[in-house]
Amino acid sequence: MSASEENKAAVRDCFEQASQGNFDALHAIVSPDYVCHPEEARGPQGLAEMVQVYRDALSGLNVTIEQQFTEGDYVATRTTIRGRHDGDLMGTPPTGRDVEFGGLTISRCRDGKIEEEWELVDVTTLLRQVGVLPELAEA
Repeated sequence: MSASEENKAAVRDCFEQASQGNFDALHAIVSPDYVCHPEEARGPQGLAEMVQVYRDALSGLNVTIEQQFTEGDYVATRTTIRGRHDGDLMGTPPTGRDVEFGGLTISRCRDGKIEEEWELVDVTTLLRQVGVLPELAEA
């Protein structure tokens, strides 16, 4: 397996294990020096805590990897995140609504482990779906 394929597999495994709440498995996938931007989550425990916010708010949390691209030590991953809003979400009480929103993560890997990530989650769409933000008017 090439280094690029090994890195893609590590990132896929990380998404799968984290979304299922298998946080102990993250120690084999994520470097102890891991950092996620802009949240500044650090290490496998920091990543677990960041993911747990979504797991607490969205039952049935499911992350689907739509696309992955590699260049050198970097893996870009476009995801779709789904779940039911039945827990507190950033101060928003549960609505029972099903939600679906996107994400983009760029991961830097070394020796088969994820060392650093830059993550963009479409929180605007998520907050619209739970009624915190108004829907956009159609043109």
